Parts: sequence; C-alpha cells; structure tokens
Amino acid sequence: MAEGGRLRIGELSRRIGVSPELLRAWETRYGLVDPERTPGGLRLYSKEDERRVREMRRQIAAGLSAAEAARVALRAPAAPVSVERLRSHLDRALTALDEPAAQATLDRTFESLDLEAALAQVILPFLHDLGERWAAAERSVGQEHFASNVVGGRLRTLARGWGDGDGQRALLACPPGEQHELGLLCFGLLLRKRGWRIAYLGAETPTSDLATAIAELSPELVVLGAMGAQRFLDAADGIRALNVQARLAIGGAGASKALARSLGAEFLADNLVAAARAVSGGAS
Repeated sequence: MAEGGRLRIGELSRRIGVSPELLRAWETRYGLVDPERTPGGLRLYSKEDERRVREMRRQIAAGLSAAEAARVALRAPAAPVSVERLRSHLDRALTALDEPAAQATLDRTFESLDLEAALAQVILPFLHDLGERWAAAERSVGQEHFASNVVGGRLRTLARGWGDGDGQRALLACPPGEQHELGLLCFGLLLRKRGWRIAYLGAETPTSDLATAIAELSPELVVLGAMGAQRFLDAADGIRALNVQARLAIGGAGASKALARSLGAEFLADNLVAAARAVSGGAS
C-alpha cells in the first residue's frame, strides 16, 4: 500500500520482483536504498529507491556481482542528497543501537558528499546534537557510548595512513581528563585533506607526554581539543610550556579567544573547516 507517494516494502517487492529479505540485505550491505521509517518502524520507499533497485537488477542480469551492481546503481543519476535526512537516519539508527543501519547511513554520507561536507554538514552537527541530548537526559549513557564508538570507528578508518607523506606535521591530543575526542578526529581529517601529516595522541594525554612527542617529532602545529574549559585550566602550566616548543592552538567547546590568549595559543574557530583553512594559511 502506497503512503504519500512512497511504497511499503511488500509493494516494492511485488513491483520489482525482489524479496523483502533481499531488499533489506541490499540496504544494509550496500546502502542501496534509503527508506523513510514511520513511527511504527515501517520502511517507506521512494521513486529513487525503486530506480536503484531496478538498476541493480539490470546490472546483476548483465553479469555483475551484487557489490559491483550496487556501485553502478549508486553512481547513476540520483536525487540530491538531503543532509537533514542523513542526520535523521543516523540518529535514529544509533539511538536504536542498530549498527548495520548506522553503517549504511555512514556509507551513503561519505559516498554522496565530499569529506568536508560530510563532516561539516552531517557528522559534526550530529555529534553536537548528541551531546546536547545526552546533557538533557534525552539519550542514555549507553546510547551516547554506542554512537561515539560507531562514528569514531568510521572516523578512525578514514584516518588510516594519515601520518604518511612529506607535508607539515600536526600533533593532536586532548588534555588530561578529556575523553571526548571525535571533534579532534574530525579536525585531523580536515587537516589531512590539506596535506598535513597527522600524529594523533588522542584522549587524556599528559602534558609531559606531549612535550616528549614534540621533542621527538618537531611538529609545525600542536592542537589540543577539549569540551570543557576546566580541562585546559587544570593543565594550564603544562600547556603554557608547550608553546615554547611549537606553534600551539586550542579548540573545542571548552576553548575561547581569552583562554587561548592566556595559554599563549591560537584559538580555533567553532567552524572546523574554516579553522583548518586558517591554520593552513588559507589553502583550500
């Protein structure tokens, strides 16, 4: 039965001759379709979903494997991607602890958008909303941890090999006590896109270890990220000592221009794309 011009899975199955089980498998494995979900959990498929399934069937009939056919179907002309829908689907999947659906949405996000757009328009806004909903008790600790692990896993996959090359080196870390590192991971990916080599120390890094890493690596830039200003303040003496060794910048929700000035550091704008451009000398 059609609803608002969209098809339920049974009707789409009958129209195209693909079983509901296979439709769900193609959604999970390849992100082939992007159904809306009703409050009751029903999948509703668009004309674009129908077109992709038909194209996949044609390619399989022509002799391609399912994975190859899906790539062809996804490359074919499609309706413009909606970043709002991507964020909504990602939130819904992660709130439901549905990793396959979340991975399919992440696949579509990074296939449909370039890296900057995917991070700036989908991933970072999602993480911001997740933090606000957790603070308002609209998401449990378990849901927040699950979402962070799934999204963080994808970001780390994208970061593989980001220390290679011969570009300028950036050393990234969170100060002692700071566990939230996904924003910093995103910033590292944005720097990498501009040719930087990334050395990533991650969460809760002692300033003494940062000093050792700076001495060993001689990075052109050191970036510290934290969600709360107190993390910077608690490590202020150690952070100030770092700016003698290297160019230092701070960012994240806990950073401010005044705090950066007091630490002898540069302030990274809330817009991480703009911040990456700024520390790279305006390079696109």
